[in-house]
Amino acid sequence: MTNTTNTMNPPRKKAANIKVDKLRTFEGHPFKVIDNEDMEALAESIKTQGIISPLIVRPIENTDEYEVVSGHRRLHAAIKAGLSEVPALIYPLDRNEAMIAVVDSNLHRERILPSEKAFAYKMKMEAMKAQGKRTDLTLSQVATKSDTAAEIGQTQNESRDQVFRYIRLTNLIPELLNKVDEGIIALSPAVELSYLSEKQQKILLDAMSLNDCTPSHAQSIRMKKAAQQGTLSSDSIYEIMLEEKANQTERISFKVQDLRGFFPKNYTQKQMTDTILKLLYENQRKMERRRNSRDER
Repeated sequence: MTNTTNTMNPPRKKAANIKVDKLRTFEGHPFKVIDNEDMEALAESIKTQGIISPLIVRPIENTDEYEVVSGHRRLHAAIKAGLSEVPALIYPLDRNEAMIAVVDSNLHRERILPSEKAFAYKMKMEAMKAQGKRTDLTLSQVATKSDTAAEIGQTQNESRDQVFRYIRLTNLIPELLNKVDEGIIALSPAVELSYLSEKQQKILLDAMSLNDCTPSHAQSIRMKKAAQQGTLSSDSIYEIMLEEKANQTERISFKVQDLRGFFPKNYTQKQMTDTILKLLYENQRKMERRRNSRDER
């Protein structure tokens, strides 16, 4: 009697070494792969020790190529390290299963940007919806049985409303979303600003640049309300951003693009500010030592 076990119950996964030119990043992957010191360290580690934890991939239909589900940073570091192939576990996942796996395999990371979490939650929500699970893409305060947002939040110790708040961030234009990632705009005002149209958000961005300020939570709520009522004009945005805030102090400002050339590409505005202040402090100490040296003569 012929053994048909393998054909009737194919393995859920198999291990293999796969050439890097046969691997593709996951389409719509929400997590950023950045060339920074951590990436350099990972590449050096892979050079000496190889890849300890295999990538997780899925076959791309009707091709001999594979889509990376987990391990985008390891793949990038392996390429930097000069590897031509990497160890991987091949799972026969469909697109929706893979989308959920991409999110779940990355959200455990120690550092997750707000934009990454926003698009990850949205991706998982859409995948679970496509699988036929009950979901609600509104900001309803009323939880339901089999609530997808609650399920997603439970894995991250966050409420369903917090999940929806993050998903709202995907409505921000990239320039404003970058400011959320850099900590320039806090989550609460960012959620309110996500209700502004793309045109209104661009006007707001110009007003922020002109006045060197960011909207407070209260100002963001006012702009959202006016936008929903159809009364938020360019002039009103500029007027709101001209208002002096209680904690606003006089300061010297620089255009970020004028400073970029002096710092690594991955530096945030806060890192640039911290570096500038450190250099000024060191220069002040040097000047004080010179002054003291002259006084002793």
